[in-house]
Amino acid sequence: MHMKRNLVIIFFVFGISAMAQDLPVYHEAGLQVKDWLVSNIDQKAAIYKSDDGRDIILDNGLVKRSFRLQPNLSCIGYINLSNGQQLLRAIKPEAKLTIDGKEYEVGGLHGQTENAYLLPEWLDGMKVGENDFRFTKYSISDIQPYVDWKPKSWALNKKQATGKMLSLEFQSPLPILKNILVEVNYELYDGIPLIIKWVSIKNQSGHTITLNRVMNEVLGLVEEESAVVGSPEQMKKQHGIYVETNYAFNNAMRYDISDQTTHWETDSAYTSQVNYNYQTPCLLEVYPEKVTAVDVHAGETFKSVRTCELLMDSYDRERRGLAIRKMYRTIAPWTTSNPIFMHLVSKNDDEVIHAIDQCAATGYEALILSFGSHCNMEDSSAANIKKWKALSGYAHSKSILIGGYSLFSSRRISDEDDVIDPVTGKPDAAAFFGHAPCLGSKWGLAYLAKLKYFISQTGFDIFENDGPYPGDVCASTTHPGHKDLGDSQWKQMELQKEMYHWCSAHGVYVNAPDWYFLDGSNKTGIGYREVNFSLPREDQKILNRQNIYDGLWEKAPSMGWGFVPLTKYQGGGPEAVLEPLSEHLNDYKQLMVQYYGAGVQACYRGPRLYDTEKTKEMVTDVIDWYKKYRDILNSDILHLRRADGRDWDGIMHVNPALRTKALLMLYNPLKQKITRTIKLPLYYTGLTNIATVREKEGLIRNYKLDRRYEIELTFTIGPESYTWFTIE
Repeated sequence: MHMKRNLVIIFFVFGISAMAQDLPVYHEAGLQVKDWLVSNIDQKAAIYKSDDGRDIILDNGLVKRSFRLQPNLSCIGYINLSNGQQLLRAIKPEAKLTIDGKEYEVGGLHGQTENAYLLPEWLDGMKVGENDFRFTKYSISDIQPYVDWKPKSWALNKKQATGKMLSLEFQSPLPILKNILVEVNYELYDGIPLIIKWVSIKNQSGHTITLNRVMNEVLGLVEEESAVVGSPEQMKKQHGIYVETNYAFNNAMRYDISDQTTHWETDSAYTSQVNYNYQTPCLLEVYPEKVTAVDVHAGETFKSVRTCELLMDSYDRERRGLAIRKMYRTIAPWTTSNPIFMHLVSKNDDEVIHAIDQCAATGYEALILSFGSHCNMEDSSAANIKKWKALSGYAHSKSILIGGYSLFSSRRISDEDDVIDPVTGKPDAAAFFGHAPCLGSKWGLAYLAKLKYFISQTGFDIFENDGPYPGDVCASTTHPGHKDLGDSQWKQMELQKEMYHWCSAHGVYVNAPDWYFLDGSNKTGIGYREVNFSLPREDQKILNRQNIYDGLWEKAPSMGWGFVPLTKYQGGGPEAVLEPLSEHLNDYKQLMVQYYGAGVQACYRGPRLYDTEKTKEMVTDVIDWYKKYRDILNSDILHLRRADGRDWDGIMHVNPALRTKALLMLYNPLKQKITRTIKLPLYYTGLTNIATVREKEGLIRNYKLDRRYEIELTFTIGPESYTWFTIE
């Protein structure tokens, strides 16, 4: 086969049900690229000029984005090199800014008449907009960590991401915008088809400007269907690109519901689209909708949201989830930290000491003072600081991390400090949780200061922030942390994110039931209904496995916490609780195995981890097992069969970079022994010929992989029990 320089051979990946064949991929430069989700080959980011010097190009072997430099800088190409797909159909501005009530475009060219596709020969005939910000210069640098992270506990990945950043400077020809510098930044990462884009506005004008809207990304993308009629809500969005920003909230414990910035719009300039009323959602715009007036004073710099653009090569749900999880591991490595913690409900200091001793005795690594405990992190009195500093010191002497719980949002403070309803002008129950304080109020600013003081003075290692800022807008004009309604969401969001940046830089692990992962938080809920923990234990075991299965499509195991109330929680009788622990040892062990076998830390909430030596031995054995296989148990999950109580269910961890390539967890919910034979997909293990399989610590058997990278595995599980296999 003869290879030409521009030849592209497309590589189709069919996911779990029909595994990809072992075919190479070639992108435009003729470079061979293996499947980036399986291969350990590191595709390095590069930024360079084209041979004729007219274009500047970002390329890491997986994604390629090209820009024409003159007459104004414009994005002219956006290619997924895994399949050769061109995503861009039309030139759009690099950004759109609304300054003091007037909209301006940054970069881009005008005059494209056909918007279904873009040909390079059209570019020379296109013009610069009279009022557009114009490109002046560029610089290239290494990517610097966005979040300073100092880990104190185990993590699957402790390395910050690497790559190259392209910074493009623009200035306006208009006198009214003189000395307002706009910088458009592109971060291209090594080894992943990911670009992060953000914009900064430097106000060197000598006077205050008001930013009414900062749209940091505008892309005219190819559509994915030909719908003659239909509204934008009814039609598919572009699946070749996954978009996520660091501006997400609402306690959904999922990004897609928490997202506040991604807008798929119609494009009236695209007159050749199939949709009769031009309703195809093929224009991507990224901006926080409820931010309408942020003042930038002379000498200040405003930084936009950070837009992550991850290119996809498949519709397969598992493969797309694997790609998103790798994105988190790469750009937010703190999400791979996963300390083994207990949730203590304490009434006095002696109970804290006792729990620390139990953690140390069983191999636990951290203790969190749960809600309802006697730890008040807002109390900055000398006596409280002294007490918790001593208890923290005792925990550290036993090599145990310690942390506390604090509730922010779903509480009422005062008329002066609560969120003000923009309709009524009063502190009505209009916030996400009804009544809630404003983080920019006098109380809110003091709350953040008190937490930092408590943590720094006591040496606490973990901050569990329940009800973090959930996006409430506030119409107050007297709160010191924001000006009015127009900037209230932005300012409060910045305050919350700064708190998590501070925690990360000081080695403080953050649990928060919201999506602040890209700004330093470590873990959110896996997704569960709290009242279900008052149901019988038999129900809880099935429901927990369903929660694990459903909650880990786009979250890595370390990113979600589960729940095991050891004592009564929101109702339920003796059939619902585990205490006395020694009397429910089998259920206690299986709940532990289900969570640790998924790599998920559960909140074991109660006064103790064990009550007898036999219970202590069981807890210690499970923790020892988890630590032995910790790396693979914290690796990606493949979804095999969801728990339904009718037959076996299971998941499999995979990691081609480890010696143990996979670890399989299988469960039998039935009251009789079962034997089953299943097809086990091993494509994502990286194995290509022979799989060495071992049940628990027993005999080893070798299996030959078929052409779909599968093996046929037969297993037997006792009634209402489980088993596990390692694969090398």
